[in-house]
Amino acid sequence: MTTFDDRENAFESKYAHDAEMAFKAAARRNKALGAWAAGLLGLTGDAVGAYQMEVITADFEEEGDEDVLRKLVKDLQGKATEAEIRAQMLAIMRDVKAKMVSEG
Repeated sequence: MTTFDDRENAFESKYAHDAEMAFKAAARRNKALGAWAAGLLGLTGDAVGAYQMEVITADFEEEGDEDVLRKLVKDLQGKATEAEIRAQMLAIMRDVKAKMVSEG
């Protein structure tokens, strides 16, 4: 194997790792976002976990965060504005990333 092959493999491994970490961060963010929204909706007990799963699965509709945002805007009408939801998404993602870095 040449040095070029080694570098190519290293870049591919880093890309795969970064993609996996981004996926995990988004899933953690969506779970926390679901818990936050469930609180605004007055959900308790098993309903919170079920709603968190709805938010997590909403993220598989399309690439990016707009699918999750659309779901939350629809579900939280009269309880939170789109701007508040976006701010919450950013704050939670910041916390999730910080925690993932500290976990190593």
